[in-house]
Amino acid sequence: MLNSCEQSNEYPVQSYNVSGKAVDSEGLGVDSVKLFYSSSDSVYSDKNGNWNILALTGANSIIPYKNNYIFNPTQVSVSSSQAGIIFIATDTTSDYVLENELKVYNWFENLQLANGLLESAENSNIVSLYDNALAALVFISYGNFERAEKIFDFFNLRIESELTIGNGGFSQFRDRDGIPGNHRWMGDNAWLLIALNNYKTITGNTQYIGLADAIEAWLRSLQDTDGGLWGGYSSDDTQIHKITEGNIDAFNAIPGYDSFHINLLNFLENDRWDATDKLLIAWPGNVQYKYALDLHCWGYCIFEDFPESVLTEADRYITTKTATVLGTPVTGYCFDIDKDVVWLEGTGEMVVAFQKAGLSTEADYYIVELEKMIIESSLFSNSSGIPYTTNNGTHYGSSQLWDGVDTNQAISSGAWYLFNKRKFNPFETGRVKNIPEEDKFWRN
Repeated sequence: MLNSCEQSNEYPVQSYNVSGKAVDSEGLGVDSVKLFYSSSDSVYSDKNGNWNILALTGANSIIPYKNNYIFNPTQVSVSSSQAGIIFIATDTTSDYVLENELKVYNWFENLQLANGLLESAENSNIVSLYDNALAALVFISYGNFERAEKIFDFFNLRIESELTIGNGGFSQFRDRDGIPGNHRWMGDNAWLLIALNNYKTITGNTQYIGLADAIEAWLRSLQDTDGGLWGGYSSDDTQIHKITEGNIDAFNAIPGYDSFHINLLNFLENDRWDATDKLLIAWPGNVQYKYALDLHCWGYCIFEDFPESVLTEADRYITTKTATVLGTPVTGYCFDIDKDVVWLEGTGEMVVAFQKAGLSTEADYYIVELEKMIIESSLFSNSSGIPYTTNNGTHYGSSQLWDGVDTNQAISSGAWYLFNKRKFNPFETGRVKNIPEEDKFWRN
């Protein structure tokens, strides 16, 4: 069993200072940049762009913010004294992106409906909760907070009418008018909370705290006695089995480190961890589909000090396929060892993990592969997107993918591509939890 997260008071807590500068692309200081080091604490850069934060304790993330600016890096993790941290600020009102990136971002803006939602693909009449959480994160990463707020406003108005009634949770899918189904997927709700956490951390705005608290309460309510979270509820209100991916999403989404997280780690260690190969298990008891790609990259991004070896272990999913729409060979990652498609969203997820690990050669290679799959929109000018896969085949497991999966632009693939271009890691805000060493079973 894992130990509690209580810390001994035997030794005094050591504090430390960090400092740096916010500069533009020419190296000139940028003033009035707000640098958050907690959800409520911040300092500003001075007229020369210099900033200092004093008397920090534990692990912290330094996150810069200024309206109409984006920053590279988007945040820096610190746990000891450090000087000379540089944030490069780019004015988003100027011509700051390359053509491919600009067209994909334009597609997101053009796809947003009057009610704030985005369809998962053009004229699909399918609105995914996960895809809209990703879209909000895209807008946040580009400093377009008003568009993210339109998405949050839609769900904020439906706390009592949808989130907290019956078995609870927001519906996984709805139509373009916002009318929900009744399938409540836990992992997608966790992603909406991840988006809200990023918004609050980066902007300091707490207007959606009620929405975030209500989602958190619902996620916590799904925890079973073994520490694992049920996957939500099917449309007939039956409980969905425990899904590893959703459990690690929720671990990241729910702030802090308390008994919820301790018990969830117990579940993962006892039921979803291969101690020999040091990999998270997607499907216990299934030899063919024991592992899944997203648990490699998301696990690495979510858990502190997770072994970098999980990224090379993902080589088992690498494949090259001919793209249906362009006839071009594209190399990337499949969902699983079937290797019958290149999963473009998942390949973008791997790039985020490579960027976090500092593996720039691998990250840059797969960004180029993704850009081979950028196709023009048939509805919007100067807009492009990326399909879900290169070709049709099977999803994770043996189930067949849907028609158009390889020809229609998809929110999820485009979102992860844009995260790659911005070097934006959506998990970073919830990653630093100061987990006690004895609780990190993946290091044993």
